[in-house]
Formats: sequence, C-alpha cells, structure tokens
Amino acid sequence: MYRIRPVANGTSTDHPVPGLPFINDGRLPLDNPDAIERTGRNQGEGLWGRADRTPDGGWVAFTTEPKNPSFAWAVFHHPPYGRTVLLIRDRDQSDLHHDWLHGREGFLHRHGGYWWNGELWHRPGQVWDWAFERNDDRPVDNPTTITAADLLDSTSNPDSASILKIASFTANDQPVPNWKNHLALWARLRASQPGVLPLDACVVDLHAPELDSLIDKAGLAKIAAISTDDLPDPKYSSGRNDLPEPQDETSGSMRWSVPVAQDWAENYHRTNGPEALLSSTTVYNTAQPAGLVADHNRLRRVFHDTLTEQRHSGGKRRAPYMKGDLAQSAADDLAWDAAAALMYGSNQGLVPHGPVRDVLVEAILGRLAEDAERNRGESETLEDITLSDLSGSTVKLLTWYLQHRPGDSANLLGAICLKARVRLGLAPAQVGSLLRRSFHLDSGLDGQTIDTLLDIALPPSASGYRKR
Repeated sequence: MYRIRPVANGTSTDHPVPGLPFINDGRLPLDNPDAIERTGRNQGEGLWGRADRTPDGGWVAFTTEPKNPSFAWAVFHHPPYGRTVLLIRDRDQSDLHHDWLHGREGFLHRHGGYWWNGELWHRPGQVWDWAFERNDDRPVDNPTTITAADLLDSTSNPDSASILKIASFTANDQPVPNWKNHLALWARLRASQPGVLPLDACVVDLHAPELDSLIDKAGLAKIAAISTDDLPDPKYSSGRNDLPEPQDETSGSMRWSVPVAQDWAENYHRTNGPEALLSSTTVYNTAQPAGLVADHNRLRRVFHDTLTEQRHSGGKRRAPYMKGDLAQSAADDLAWDAAAALMYGSNQGLVPHGPVRDVLVEAILGRLAEDAERNRGESETLEDITLSDLSGSTVKLLTWYLQHRPGDSANLLGAICLKARVRLGLAPAQVGSLLRRSFHLDSGLDGQTIDTLLDIALPPSASGYRKR
C-alpha cells in the first residue's frame, strides 16, 4: 500500500498535492533524469540519487537535496501526463522509487492511496492476487477528477501566498492554510513557461461518493466481522502497517471509506480465514488445524489401547501398563507429542511439508499440461478447452495438506494459478473453476466448507471477482 507522504510540491510539478506548500525547484535539472541523479549520487556522505526509465517512455529520478539533506526530490516524468515533482523525506527515497517504478499503481495518489494511472481512479491496492503477483485493481465508482482549473476562481489571491526555499524548509504535518491562494501563485508562475500542461489537465484531487462518509475502527471491525480487539494496534508500527492507510486522520483518529474497509476485510480473511475455517477443537479445548486434531484423536486411541491392553511375557499374563484416567491422560499427552511432530517437523522431519507442497503443485501442473498439450493438438484456443478433473488421489492429498497447513491455503492455490498462467497460458478463472469442481468431487469436505474456503483463498482473478 502507498504510505509515502510527501512534504511539499515543487513549483514545476503539473499535479500539486492539496495542502502542501510549494518550494522553488529551479535548481533541479528537471529535463535530465541522469543529471538529477548526479546531483546527489556519490556527492558526499548521506547523499544519494537514482534515475530509471519506465516502460512507457517516461522516467523517474530522485536525489537527496544537498542544501537540506533530510529531504529528497522525487520527479516522475510520465508522458503524456506531464510530470510530478515532490519533496519527500530522504529516508523514503527507495520506497517511493520502488512504488513508482514497480508498484503498478499509478503515479498520483490521494486520500490514503487512491491512485490514478492517467485514465482511471482506483482504490488503494490491498487485495493481493497470487495468480498475477500484484494487488487486484479495484476501480472507484463514479469518480470525479478535480483539476487546478476547477479550483481556481476569482476568490483565489496569489498575492497572499508565498514560495518557500529549500535551504530553510522544515516539514509541517498540518495543511497549509488558504491553500487555494498558493495554488493560484503556482499557476501564475507557470503561465509564462512554454509547453506546460493547461490547468484543466493538471490533476489536483479526487472526489467520489464513497469518500463522503468515512468509518472509524469500530466500523472497520464490523465490516471485517471481528472484534475491535482483534484489529492490529496502530500504536505499534507493525500494527499500523497492517491496517489500511486511512482516508482521514484527525487528532490521531483514523477513518476509512467503506469500500477500502471492505477490501481490507477481504484480504484479512484471505490470510486468516482458512485457518479459522479448517480448524477443530482438541481435547484440551484449544483450536488447532483440523488435520492435527484428527491425527491426535487417532493416535490417542492407538496409545490408549497400547497402554491398557493386557501384556504377555514368558507365557504369563501381566497387568496393563496403566488403567483408568491415568492411562487416558498419558495417551493424550503422548499422542499430542507424536501428532505435533508430524505437523510441525521441519522439512527433514517426520512429514516434510515443504517438499510435499512442491510435489503436489507440480503434480497438478502436470495434469493441466496434458490438457494444454491436447489443446494444441486439436487446434482449440486455450479459452475453449475443457480441463479434466484432477485425480481423486491428488485432491485427497491437496485436502490433507490444507487441513494441516490451512494458513498456506491462499499461497498454495495462488501458486497453482500463477504457474498455470505463466507456464501453460491458462486463465486463473479456468483453474479456479477446476479446483472448485474437483474439491466437490473428491475432497470429502462438505459443500459449504469447500465453497467458503475457495471463496476466501482463491486469488481474485481465479474466483471471477472483478468490481467494475
């Protein structure tokens, strides 16, 4: 998720961030990414710079500001949409570089990660799609793009605004008062510059109905169907990073749009849901993976029978090792140690789960490859072929694995869909449909559990979900 917070706009930006001051960026060689990089790179201790070309013919460039090295300039040249010039904290250089160059979530972000790619506004990327190894794109309903031309009018007063200098700049978390006046000064400065984007092409903000009504932590927990105590604690950095970036944060209180909360809840349950769904209660009244509980119960009976059966030695009968509650208690504890060793042993342990997982994935891909090869022989398109049901043994082993490692469900099913797409050209939705059908035929799970599990754990592209 996009969590980098810029601290100022450069005066040469085409897309000003609302509420941020404007800083004179006239010293930056804004038309030369390599020169921007050289401004900071290897120019002294604590200084750095980086420039890279983007696949669409644009480029991104960063440099520590030598006159105020706590900050760095970030420039994104994105034809045909002009350029973004931001001042960020120097520690955020690498993260923003990665987001802009590899994140696939646009170049302009507003309201806690809502992003624009030049054509559409999308909600913050939160729902991971293993089949494509990226966040699922979720377009915003009925968005309105707000440009500089929309904001500037006769009430704007550029004479009451100012442009700051970088050498003496200090960041302020509070929005600039009367920011529209500063926007008017920015517009006046660029009016005499040749080749700049017109003001009606300079994107400033987004409005959408879903941003009109925000919810707090209690609302987020309600949508996710969990208690507020189960929400990550924002007092700790790890907890805050596990929550969606808020659309508003006033006096330390975070608030979110309902669709953002719904997406977060979907991803939360994709991560945590299979573990809860495929769990059972042990004799110790604790929740554990269903496969572990089944192993324990079976071993309890075996050990109890061994401990309580009559023994024979030298032709003589001897009393059993134990009787009554003592025998059952010992059987329970011994069985738990054995079952846990089966469950949690390393890859060199009693059951090497890692290699089992890898072989299982390859077995399924091998079966799918047979269908893909048949398709080539019959000259069908990949979209038209019928995928044959997985063998009953494969489905049973897949079910066994998921019952023992339910927390791996989304990753495992996603890996199958990803490799089938990359290696064989099969659409994730085709593979998801096959997995669902095969589970219903041979898993031994009840139909409701199967559908709930796959609704939760399949990648969005494999479950047919696409919000339009």
